[in-house]
Amino acid sequence: MSGVLLDVQGLSKSFTVRRGFMGGALATVHALNGVSFSIGPGEAFGLVGESGCGKSTAGRAILRLIEADSGTVLFKGESVFAADTGALRRLRRQMQIVFQDPYSSLNPRRTINQTLSEPMRVHGMGSSTEIREAVHAVLGEVGMPSDAAGKYPHEFSGGQRQRIGIARALVLQPELVVADEPVSALDVSIQAQILVLLRNLQQKRNLSFVFISHDLGVVRHFCRSVAVMYLGRIVERGPIPGIFDEPLHPYTRALRNASPVPDPAAKVTMAKLEGEVASALAPPSGCHFHPRCPHATEICRQVYPPWTELGSGRGVACHLYPPERTGAAPS
Repeated sequence: MSGVLLDVQGLSKSFTVRRGFMGGALATVHALNGVSFSIGPGEAFGLVGESGCGKSTAGRAILRLIEADSGTVLFKGESVFAADTGALRRLRRQMQIVFQDPYSSLNPRRTINQTLSEPMRVHGMGSSTEIREAVHAVLGEVGMPSDAAGKYPHEFSGGQRQRIGIARALVLQPELVVADEPVSALDVSIQAQILVLLRNLQQKRNLSFVFISHDLGVVRHFCRSVAVMYLGRIVERGPIPGIFDEPLHPYTRALRNASPVPDPAAKVTMAKLEGEVASALAPPSGCHFHPRCPHATEICRQVYPPWTELGSGRGVACHLYPPERTGAAPS
């Protein structure tokens, strides 16, 4: 791997909502706050965190499915946010998304052929015959029979629909795929099949992935590096397996310890994470994780920790690792 395919710097996004019933007062939700990471060609990068941490918002903001408040996203050196209509259409051919819910992501009134061929027609990718052949080819690539093209979404299972969703993302020959919880709505046995499919497609097509998940175990077996998010901020980032062998942030450690280990002989220490994720409408002062952190001190309650680079691609935002010192994670 060489170079940078996707570079995200300082990505921020907030939403205005009404609190309470009958048109209450307006409030601001800071969904993303200064999210930064980069991905190389052919690399799978994970975004992990509990529900509501902002990881799906990050994926959509990268693709400009929602407009970010600030920050920059560069794809192969070209600004996604500054792109005009024509440039954005060209960029979106190279950047696609697989949605979480295979049931709601497909139009029930359109055949699979109509769903897969429309993007190619919009981008002028060949004649009707060439497009039809491309649809059959991509269906075969994701493990679906060619006669699936003439059927409707309700005729397929959840796993088959997700395969079709993956095929839709591939028909434009993208270089980057944002996979937003692509297996979380599927049975465990089907999850494994879809992950194997995505891995094979990554190797065959040299695809890069932004792989969004709440499951560290899934990310561990698919991604090369990972960023852990909490209430709209990245709290730790680094390569796998380093993040799992020696998690630095207490939140990362809690997620790691809560992830099942596929070895009945392995000794597992299940750490109980006290409390619930704070509301993004009123995040705690200082470090947002401090109400749930066993290592919290007074500075954690008052000051949000600076980002500290620790070398070897590792970084963390935690007062346990101030910029002037490094060291092993506390036990």
